[in-house]
Amino acid sequence: MKIILEDIREEAKRFFKDMPPSHDWSHVERVYNLAAGIANKENADIFTVSIAALLHDIGREREMADPNIYDHAKIGAEMAVPILAKYNIQEEISKNVIHSIAAHRFRARGTEEPKTLEAKVLFDADKIDSIGAIGIARAYAWAGEKNHPLYSDKDYLGTGYEKDHSPVTEFMFKLNKVYDRMYTTTGKITAHYRTEFMKEFFERIKQESEGGII
Repeated sequence: MKIILEDIREEAKRFFKDMPPSHDWSHVERVYNLAAGIANKENADIFTVSIAALLHDIGREREMADPNIYDHAKIGAEMAVPILAKYNIQEEISKNVIHSIAAHRFRARGTEEPKTLEAKVLFDADKIDSIGAIGIARAYAWAGEKNHPLYSDKDYLGTGYEKDHSPVTEFMFKLNKVYDRMYTTTGKITAHYRTEFMKEFFERIKQESEGGII
């Protein structure tokens, strides 16, 4: 199994050669480690979770090229099929991996809900990497990549590609709600501590953006 995981890791890495910092290979590595830790505590199948974590964002580059056409979760699940077949992954595990990838997205309407424990673990791990200190860093990396403002009064969560989107928008309408979307006990505990950190940070951003002095 270790050899298979290393081979799949190399397969997955080729999809991230030109990806920007907000969704580069380091994100996959963090999700992989988070997922393994959550799976261990929640008694999920670590082999299944590990494969799903390595492959969960392989469709991201296509979505970023044309977000009006591609949903990275759906296209990523499709792209994973021949990779799993190449390594003769058991059918039951393959189905679980494909479902986990397809169901890991937070935003899109009509996205599959995670049904298996392994899918829930991947969902939680991926969302946990979007919050806390690393989540704030990623939100501002995305803003830089898309030339978004540091702060805006936009009052709804869209696709994240809109010109008036900002890290503050992302926090108010997504990141602040990640805790409520956690499926596992381990995910909830981790998300709670990371969310508290973000609340302090974005309150400080609000004060400073309004010219507040201390």
